[in-house]
Amino acid sequence: MTTERVERKVRETLDAVALDGVRAPGDLVEKVLRRRGRRRFSQAAGAAVAVAAITVGAVVGIGGGGTGEHDRPVRPAASPATPPEGWKPWESGAPGDSGRGCLVDGSALYCAGSKYDVAKFDANTGERLWTVGVNREGDGIDHPFAARDGVVYAYRNHTAENLPDGDYAGGTDLMAVDADNGEVLWTVEMPQDDRTGQAAMLIDGAVLANTPSVRSISALDPLTGKEKWRHTWDKGIVCQRAVLSGAPYLMCTRDTEKPDDTDVFRLDPATGNAGKVTTVPGRAELIGTSEGRMVLMAAKDAAGEDLELITISGSGQRTSHPYRSQGAVAASEISGDRLISVSRQGKASAYSLTTGKTLWTRPVGVKVPGQDTMQSMASPAVSEGQGVVYFFSPTGDLSGLDLRTGEQVWRGHVDTGKPRPGFGGRPQLLLYEDVLVAQDGGKVFSLLPRVG
Repeated sequence: MTTERVERKVRETLDAVALDGVRAPGDLVEKVLRRRGRRRFSQAAGAAVAVAAITVGAVVGIGGGGTGEHDRPVRPAASPATPPEGWKPWESGAPGDSGRGCLVDGSALYCAGSKYDVAKFDANTGERLWTVGVNREGDGIDHPFAARDGVVYAYRNHTAENLPDGDYAGGTDLMAVDADNGEVLWTVEMPQDDRTGQAAMLIDGAVLANTPSVRSISALDPLTGKEKWRHTWDKGIVCQRAVLSGAPYLMCTRDTEKPDDTDVFRLDPATGNAGKVTTVPGRAELIGTSEGRMVLMAAKDAAGEDLELITISGSGQRTSHPYRSQGAVAASEISGDRLISVSRQGKASAYSLTTGKTLWTRPVGVKVPGQDTMQSMASPAVSEGQGVVYFFSPTGDLSGLDLRTGEQVWRGHVDTGKPRPGFGGRPQLLLYEDVLVAQDGGKVFSLLPRVG
């Protein structure tokens, strides 16, 4: 069986099996992939969690002739796009630099690829400023996940050594890098190869990491990596994590097939002391945070079509609204009061988390990958200042819809080359002020959408 066919089978299995965001499902993949692929699969668990959320609901997770606008805007957006001072359109085509994805932080772009676990670029010009080389292999779907106070946080392989049998299982380290010069400040070994958004996140005064065990989280000093406090939970419990206003929250439930209630706890960011804030009846999946609220989704029926969107404030105030699946979802994003989703049928919808109403449903304006393909679509990028939500497909098509009405206000295209089969990072669409940064397969494009 070819690698592509094996990977396709794994993806088909993931579509049918619900996975939690804490434990890497190594026992499943051990039957079909060797350790190198198994590590990549574990790193892909975040995407699988998003798929699991979809199954219980419909939601989870230039210059040089390469870019051209196809249409004049249909109507003006809230405000025109303006470039940052010193910016000019640019593109880069080195997969070793950015094939695993990127993070925008101010005027810096931090990426990861097959050659580098972190590469810093000037977001205005695309110039590469420094790099941190990979430790053995750099073919996962992870990338730098946060930057704060002159430090960039990312992942790398724990070791480059072979096991006695010649196989390889490097493990994962959480890594802190000096943003000015690329010096690795510290590394901490993780208990598994989970490199999703649940594995590590920033809180007030620390990095919250799923370490040293799969049933614990620790607050690590951001400059030294030393543990400041630790919180653990019992065997048979799984806990999702979120951060509101700098404080960590846990959503914990029993690890059983039968749905159980979900308890929500707030941890003091300075001490780790836990306090229960509320209990959500049944099992709920965390799908994001916005405006000081956690957003969860729960299935109201076995078919998973009638859903409930639940928002919980930091104090435990809870509201819920019905939500009905409009078919399989290709991508989604929470921004402000809106849940923006894209169906596999090519429709984009905006749903109000406050009122529970669908604000609009419109053609998304790009080709959406079908369910029978192995291609992914980038999460929508929302510009609240412009009043536009942008979309990016693996075909290189771009589209901008008015946030208020859903009407198309812009279209564009970048040359991403031929589609690539197999495991790989999903396309990305990021915002650097009003500038779009589109990344797919290691090609990065920086362009200004001419809206308004």
